[in-house]
Amino acid sequence: MVVLQRIKVGAVYGGALLGPLGGGVVSPMLPEIGRSVHASAGAAAASLTAYFVPFALVQLVSGTLGERWGRRRTVRIAYLVYAAGSLVCALAPTLALFLGARAALGAANAFTSPLLLAGLGDIVPRERLGRAVGVYSSCQAAGQSFAPLVGGLAAASSWRLGFVVVAAAAVLLAFAPPPGEPRPAAAAPPWRPLLSRRMGLLSAAAFMSYLGASALPFLVALYAREKLDVSADLTGVALLGFGVAGLVLGAVWGRVAERAGARLCGGVAAVVTGVFVAVVGTSGSVGALAVWWTLAGAGASMLTVALQSLTMRAVPRNRGGALSAVSAFRFGGGAVAPLVWLPIYHTGAAGAFAVAACSLLLVVPALALTGDGAG
Repeated sequence: MVVLQRIKVGAVYGGALLGPLGGGVVSPMLPEIGRSVHASAGAAAASLTAYFVPFALVQLVSGTLGERWGRRRTVRIAYLVYAAGSLVCALAPTLALFLGARAALGAANAFTSPLLLAGLGDIVPRERLGRAVGVYSSCQAAGQSFAPLVGGLAAASSWRLGFVVVAAAAVLLAFAPPPGEPRPAAAAPPWRPLLSRRMGLLSAAAFMSYLGASALPFLVALYAREKLDVSADLTGVALLGFGVAGLVLGAVWGRVAERAGARLCGGVAAVVTGVFVAVVGTSGSVGALAVWWTLAGAGASMLTVALQSLTMRAVPRNRGGALSAVSAFRFGGGAVAPLVWLPIYHTGAAGAFAVAACSLLLVVPALALTGDGAG
């Protein structure tokens, strides 16, 4: 039984890594994708929006629907769709087909991410849940980190290989979905608690947290390649630290949030992360960029753990619905990030990072108006 539980928990963590990996793998290889599908690197950057828009929108309802349909069945089907979409991306001859497949990936991932985290709450004892949420966040950070590395290495040979790797991982994970049977009729999770003031504040904080930090790898990659003249593979290595910091520190932040309070930790993390994001835009070398981006990743990891911990306790009767709703706004920040930051970046790179850093400060008052207990 202990071994089986560890396999279940490990599969949840693996799924946490897969979503960010598939979403961000394109960041360092946009020029190569553009050439292959007869489009510019800027047009290829629309693949980020194509992924995150359906990912964010579908999550408004995916958690509650998945809880009603059954986590196990829903996540298994979503993994298979994710694998199929990744293979279409790998084979796509045109930009339109590539963007369509990316949209399918985003919609499929909208069902896996919140249901995996909700399932973790049923697998792990309550007294260890904070630490488990921290590890889950670490795995998400690892996915963000390994995405540019996988993408950069693939771009050096064939960018299409990166999507083959993602497809293979999705097929393997389909064999180990999280627990959770269908909940029909009277047992169905409620919608109304998702419309509370507290959920609104958590959603706003999540949106700004992603817009101002976690959604910036594409901007950091552009800065490295255009301003510092760094190669695609080295750019992937330079971006690695953001996710590695989260991977190493996630469990630590989980314990800190349990002791000091997730609300306080989130506010502090937002300010600290903003400082390092601003400094990234002043980097004069790839080494300095890697250091500042890694420190930003450490702060962003604490912020994510704090938000997830607060959301896990916000609506006890519909944990999956709460997580998916807040996550919808979080990744909504990722969906609009290229649209918001690229115009500012083209007028002044440092200014784009400075404004992104300032946007993180809006997280502080949002969290200050929430509480740590169940709502």
